[in-house]
Amino acid sequence: ILFILPLLAFTQEEQKTYQKGEWLRFKMSYSGFVKAGNTILTVDETKLNGKNVYHVIGKGWTSGMIKWFFKVDDTYESYFDKETGKPYLYKRNINEGGYKIHREVNFDYNTNKALIKDFRKNTTSDAEIGNIQDVMSSFYYIRSKNLKKLKPGDQISLDMFFDAETLAFKLRYLGTEILNTSFGKIKCYKFRPIVQTGRVFKEQESLTIWVSADDNKIPIRLKASLAVGSLNAELDAYRGLANSFEVIYDK
Repeated sequence: ILFILPLLAFTQEEQKTYQKGEWLRFKMSYSGFVKAGNTILTVDETKLNGKNVYHVIGKGWTSGMIKWFFKVDDTYESYFDKETGKPYLYKRNINEGGYKIHREVNFDYNTNKALIKDFRKNTTSDAEIGNIQDVMSSFYYIRSKNLKKLKPGDQISLDMFFDAETLAFKLRYLGTEILNTSFGKIKCYKFRPIVQTGRVFKEQESLTIWVSADDNKIPIRLKASLAVGSLNAELDAYRGLANSFEVIYDK
């Protein structure tokens, strides 16, 4: 879920869509009814090497019956420029069913290099970078774009740095849809990322994401058909939004 939600990126504009103190919680279910876990996304502000940056953290973990079969404990972090959205530092520390990764990536735009530290393997390497976003910063980058200009069928392409390589990513806009949620009816922008098939996803277009069609542009729902079963994620709680959360009417 922490990898999926941020797979959206555009150029920034002046509209403030998030702020320090924002907190989002998502509940996850497997195959529609089995409680799978939770994801929490938070926003803070700090300084990094003299630059004013946002520090965002994404935490995800399994709960209920699922954790006895496949335990997940993931933490993703990104430090990105408050003005440009450029990521400077990206951290990934995950444990997914015993599969563990603990890496830190520093982005140097003077040399166009990413310095990658692998703490589990005790290795350091580098990779070429261009105009990239990391997994976490991309989620907040899209929220600063005026999505009202998009037309159904429009496709957005971007470069995302993940682990030690730059991945080409495409996102298709499908239009708007009104969802029934625990908060009431919410108008959403609907997107379908084109994802890689194989180990996780059933087919290229098996993932759908709904984002609130207000000035916050926060994820409301996610549905994915996996190689085995399906994954659903739904916004469960929020606080500290920069703008009003627009509900058509309370449920």
